[in-house]
Amino acid sequence: MAKDIPIVLITGLDDHASIQQAFDVDATDFITKPVNWPILDHRVRYLLKANEAFKALRQSQIRLSDAQRIAAMGNWEWHIESNQLQCSEQVYKIFDRPEKSYETNFDVFLNCTHPDDKKNLILSINESIDKHTPYNFSHRIILPDGSQRIVHEQAEIILSAEGKPVRLQGTIQDITSRKQAENQIQHLAYYDTLTGLPNRTHFKLIAKRTLDRANNEGIKAALMYIDLDQFKRINDTIGHDAGDNLLKNIADNLTHALRATDVVSITGQGTTSYLSRLGGDEFTILVDGFINSHKIAQVAQRVLEHLGQPVTLNDLEYYITGCMGIAIYPDDGEDIDTLLKHADIAMYQAKKRGRNDFQFYASRLNQNTRERLGMETRLRRALDKDELILHYQPQVSAINGEVIGLEALVRWQHDESGLVPPGDFIPIAEECGLIHPIGDWVLETACHQARKWQKAGLPAIRMSVNLSSHQFHQKNFIQNVTNILQGTGLDPQYLELEMTESVIMQQLKKTITDLNDLKQLGLSLSIDDFGTGYSSMSYLKRFPLDTLKIDRSFVTDITTDSSDAAIIKAIITLAKSLDLMTIAEGVEKIEQLTFLQQQGCDLIQGFYFSRPIPALEIEKYLIDHSSISRFSESDQLTETV
Repeated sequence: MAKDIPIVLITGLDDHASIQQAFDVDATDFITKPVNWPILDHRVRYLLKANEAFKALRQSQIRLSDAQRIAAMGNWEWHIESNQLQCSEQVYKIFDRPEKSYETNFDVFLNCTHPDDKKNLILSINESIDKHTPYNFSHRIILPDGSQRIVHEQAEIILSAEGKPVRLQGTIQDITSRKQAENQIQHLAYYDTLTGLPNRTHFKLIAKRTLDRANNEGIKAALMYIDLDQFKRINDTIGHDAGDNLLKNIADNLTHALRATDVVSITGQGTTSYLSRLGGDEFTILVDGFINSHKIAQVAQRVLEHLGQPVTLNDLEYYITGCMGIAIYPDDGEDIDTLLKHADIAMYQAKKRGRNDFQFYASRLNQNTRERLGMETRLRRALDKDELILHYQPQVSAINGEVIGLEALVRWQHDESGLVPPGDFIPIAEECGLIHPIGDWVLETACHQARKWQKAGLPAIRMSVNLSSHQFHQKNFIQNVTNILQGTGLDPQYLELEMTESVIMQQLKKTITDLNDLKQLGLSLSIDDFGTGYSSMSYLKRFPLDTLKIDRSFVTDITTDSSDAAIIKAIITLAKSLDLMTIAEGVEKIEQLTFLQQQGCDLIQGFYFSRPIPALEIEKYLIDHSSISRFSESDQLTETV
């Protein structure tokens, strides 16, 4: 190029203006007359050599600029003291900003960093300055239009002669396309291309993390292995493309099944579930953090229900069912391969039983969970068929035997099994969520019955109703109690709510507030089974209670076991000091009654006076015993309720 040719101007003028004019017209050098020809020869040689060096430097800069452009990389330099930033042209292109817009302030450069990444970037820069070490950092930047790019930044510190950091110089590269390609490759490696679910490789990684977590936290994990019923016939009938569409719909149904199941929000250990497709028509579900196998059976049942939903293709409905085998960690295996093998065996056992079924690897566990599921199904029907009834047990004065109150106890009058005691169905009701409607029914029925007896002219006595933890802590419980009292017309002074120590010791701050709100309604509060829980004396005085109910386990041996006798004495003394009444349950013998009387127990409940009996029988009991003392020797009964 012409501008690369060095120009030496020979002139007789040596004033400043003439020299400046020569350089203004791109002269490379000048020599004044008279000419010293040997010196001119040396200067020309030097200019030619220097020109070649400048040309090489210019070519190097061009190649560097081209390389940075191709690599989407720019370089920058930050002067720490002045906070000025100098950037190459490519930096501005990466940030999609007008050239030279970063010249004045390094903060402008930082403010383009994604807010979630900015803190770590600043930490890396400060560490580099403090420790005089280079740094590498990948982060996101925000472009003027709001879109994002991913860049990789690396820099090193430049020190002064005194060893003080003066500059930070580095490069920044747009790696958005590379990251997208890496993510795409990773997705192809770990996810099923048809359904988008984790594939077999990813499933193995998830399984390892899941089992490690279960082992570390001492919880159980379950592997569910699902194989669709006669899916080959579907492919052969409607074609593989349609079969693929069916598999995608099935994957969606299974995903919705896991979102819908209640097991993913149990109290205590968090529960997580992972759905994967191993290939073909085989799916797996990993669940951890559950309490017992009954919960897993609920998930299995829900999954099969969603799996069986119709799938529409080309205006035709197809019903797809599947069989499932379930293996539990660590009971059925301590590694994923063993669990897979055992779940596969259980799945084939399920297929032998027919379609749309599941089977646990352990036959005994399978039988127990099926029985519980059957009980749950029958219990749901019991609510609709009005099979639940209430029995009532008297609570009498320890002084004169007068009936002071009744405890309402729920029973299930099953049309085949007969009278089912609460211990057989209440735990199931709590696990499956039926305790809420059952608890509301018991409370409303008991209040309605108490009011009905009052209207009939029977003595106005207190009705005591047990509350479960689920019921007490449910949303709007206090409003439910208010509505029931208003709906039945029962004066709140004739209602007592019983809760165990374990119930009131949960969520202490909220519990104290709720108990005070209940007391404001005018009803009474009692701790049931006192002495068997873990209530703190410091908290006990803060609860607005009326009664401590002594557990039957202490009453049984009070005449023969000095420890039980001492515990009862202590409970009665504690209650008196807190101005609380005491009631002893499980009283069967005159010796027990006599001991409790001597200790100053206020109320007595147990078979010595009456078993829990139906409403019609309790009416007669109330009429016969409303003012009759029964502190004479009586037949001894064995209480089992």
